Amino acid sequence: MSVVVTDAEVTLADVLSLRLAMKEPLKSGTELVLRHRTTGVEREVTLGTPGAVAREATVAVSLAPLLLTAGRWDAYLRHEGKRTRLRSIDPGFSLDHLDAYALCKRTLAYRSYRTRNGYLALKIDDAAPAAEVRAVWFREGRFEVTGLLAYTGLEDDDSRHEAMLALHRKQTGARVSATATVQGVRFHAAVSLVDVLAADPEASGTWVPTLEVDGVGEPLRLGGWLDDVDGKRRRLHYPSARIDGVPIRPSYTADDELRIEVGG
Repeated sequence: MSVVVTDAEVTLADVLSLRLAMKEPLKSGTELVLRHRTTGVEREVTLGTPGAVAREATVAVSLAPLLLTAGRWDAYLRHEGKRTRLRSIDPGFSLDHLDAYALCKRTLAYRSYRTRNGYLALKIDDAAPAAEVRAVWFREGRFEVTGLLAYTGLEDDDSRHEAMLALHRKQTGARVSATATVQGVRFHAAVSLVDVLAADPEASGTWVPTLEVDGVGEPLRLGGWLDDVDGKRRRLHYPSARIDGVPIRPSYTADDELRIEVGG
C-alpha cells in the first residue's frame, strides 16, 4: 500500500483526523492498526467505504472508544493480514492547538506526531491539572515564572483568580510563598530568592514549586509538557544566579517538572 499521511491532528474532541495521499483507493476491509510500542497491544479500526477512484482521502477515528493507554502507539495499515507502517510528512505540531487542547479537563491527552524516521505515531499521556511553564528567569533577586494552566477546566478569559506560588523543601519542610497573578488560564508569579535562602540557610538542595489557584482542587505542579521538547533535563540548561554567594538555578526533572536547585 502506497499511502502517506499529509496532515494529522487530534481534535479537541479526541478524534484522530488524517488526510491521506495514495496512488490507488484503499481496498475493502483495510484497517488502521495502532500498536503500543512497549507492550505490543494492538487496537484496530476498519476504514471507510472503499472503491472510489481518488488520490486523497480523509479519515476520522474517535480515540476514546479504543481504550488506549498511556505511552507511544505506532500506526499501521493492514489488509488481509499484511501490515504496512503508515508514513507521514506532517510535522504534527502546533503550539496554539496544544494550548487550546489543554483548556478542557481530561484524564488522557492524545497527540499525533511524526517519528524521526517519518512514520505516524500517537503519544498518550495521563492528564491532570498542571501549570505549564512558558518562561523562567531570575531578575532583581527574584525567581519569576509565566505560563498557562492546563487541564483545569478554567475559562481562557479576563477573569482573575486568587493564587499563590509556593516553594517547598521536602527534606527539611521549609516553605516560601508569594502571591501570584492568574487571569483566565495565564499566570505570572515571582518569589524572592533572598527569602528562599533565609527559609533554609544551612541547606543546599532542591526546591519544588507549586501553584495554588482558587477554584482548582489541588496545588499544581509546574513543568513543560505542551511542546515538542521531551527530556528537558538534558536539553535545557539555565544560567545560575548568585545570591549572597550561593548559586541558584532552575532545572527540570526526568518527567519535565520544574525545580529550583540551591547550592552546589
